[in-house]
Amino acid sequence: MSVSAAPKPTVAPDRFYATVRRLARFWVWFFFRRVDAHHAERVPATGPVLLCINHPNNLIDSLLVGALVPRKVHYLTTATLFRHPLLAKFLLTAGAIPVYRRQDDPAKASQNVDVFAACHRAFAEGHVIAIYPEGTTHAEARVQRIKTGAARIALGYERPGELTVIPVGLSFEARKSFQGRVLVSFGPAIPITAYLDAYARDPVAAVDALTTAIQWAMEAEVVHVDRIDATGFVRAVEELYRDELVRQLREERGLAERQVDVFRLSRTIVDAVNWFKTHEPARVERLWQRIQGYRALLTDYHVRDEAVQARLKPHPVRRRLVTGWEGVVGLPVFAYGLAVNALPFFVPRWLARRMSHKETDYATVRLLTSIVALPLVWTLETWIVWRVAGPGWAALFAVSLPISGVLAYHYLRGLGRLRRALRFGALALTRAQAARALMVERQALVAELDRAKDDYLASTRGSSF
Repeated sequence: MSVSAAPKPTVAPDRFYATVRRLARFWVWFFFRRVDAHHAERVPATGPVLLCINHPNNLIDSLLVGALVPRKVHYLTTATLFRHPLLAKFLLTAGAIPVYRRQDDPAKASQNVDVFAACHRAFAEGHVIAIYPEGTTHAEARVQRIKTGAARIALGYERPGELTVIPVGLSFEARKSFQGRVLVSFGPAIPITAYLDAYARDPVAAVDALTTAIQWAMEAEVVHVDRIDATGFVRAVEELYRDELVRQLREERGLAERQVDVFRLSRTIVDAVNWFKTHEPARVERLWQRIQGYRALLTDYHVRDEAVQARLKPHPVRRRLVTGWEGVVGLPVFAYGLAVNALPFFVPRWLARRMSHKETDYATVRLLTSIVALPLVWTLETWIVWRVAGPGWAALFAVSLPISGVLAYHYLRGLGRLRRALRFGALALTRAQAARALMVERQALVAELDRAKDDYLASTRGSSF
C-alpha cells in the first residue's frame, strides 16, 4: 500500500497547550545546561504522527519532547494519574490520553480498547501521539524490552499509510544533576506499510515483527548499553577518559568545546566496549580490575578523581591569577545570590532526596517543587523589599534574583572544585607518596585507554571518535 496523497487535516491552535509549552521551554532552559536536539525536523509539520520514546526520567521526558516538538503532543499517560481531579483536568486539557495498565488495575485493563479508539480518532484529526513503549520509567542505560502497544496502535489504524512513526531516544549525561546535558534524538520514520500484508494474514506475527523494528529503531537513537553488566564499566571509562577524548578532538580538529558532540563520544565508547567484550574479553577484565583498584585508592584517601585529573593538568600563572581575582570579586555577588536564593535552591533538592522512591523520580520531584518554590519565594521576598524600600528597589531586586542565582550556582560549583583540590593538596603535603601513586596510576590508565582506542580504530576501519 502506498502513502496516500490526500490532503492532511490541519489542527487548530491550542492556546492552553501553547502556554504550557512555553513554560516547559523555560524550565528546560533553566534546568538543563544544554539540550541537543538531533533531527527534530523529522517530525512532520502536519498529519498523524506516533512518537515512540524511551523512558529514563519520568515526567522530565515529556517535558523535553513537548518543548522541542512545535506541534501539540498527546501523551499516553498511566491512568493512575487521573485519580486526582485537578491533575486529571489539567492532563485532559493538555491532551493526555489515559492508559490502564494491568499491573495498576487488572479490572480496567480491558478499557485499553477505548484507548486505541481514542488514538485512532486523534490520528484521523492529524494529531501527534507520544507513547513510551517500555511501559514504565527506569534508570538503566539501555532500552528495555518494549511492549506491543505501539505496533498494535499503528497497524490497527484504518489509514496506516498516512501515519508517520518516529523513534525518539533520550540520553541524559547525569539524570539527577541540575544544569546537566541531555540528547533528544529523533530517528528516521519506521515504514508501517511493509507490515500490512503480514498483518492481514497473521496479526500477532506482524505486531511482533513491527515491535522488534521499533525496538531496534529506538535503540539506535539512545546511548545504549547492550548488556547491563557492561554499564558500570562504560560509566567508569567515561569518567576517566571522555574529557581526554574531548581535549584530543579539540586539538586535532581545531573544534570549540561546544562543537564536540559528547553524546556521540559516549555512543562510540559503548561500541568500543562491546567490541572488546566480544574480541578481547580478558583485556576488558584486566582494565576493569585496574579501574576498580584506582577507585579503591580514591576512597581510601577520601579524594575525587577530578581532583587528581586537575592536578595533572598544567595551570599557567596567568590563569591562576584570573581565577583568584574572579573568586575575590565574585564573593559578594555569591553571598548575595546565596542569601536570596538559598530556599528555592536547597529546599527542592532536600525534598527530592526525601520523597523520591526511585532514581527516576528525583529530577521530576525536584523540578515540580522548584516550579512551586521559585515563584513563591521570589514573590514573597520582592513583596518584603517593596514594603521596606518601595517599588523601585523592589523592581531592581526582582531582576537581580535570577541573575544572582545563576552566578551563585556557578560560584558554588567553583567552591566545590576548590575544596576537592585543597583536599588533594593536603594529601600531597601529608602523604606525598600516596598522592604521586594516584597521579601515576591515573596516567597509566589513560595511556592504556589510549592504546585501546588506537587498537579499536585500527580493527574497525571507518569507526571514529
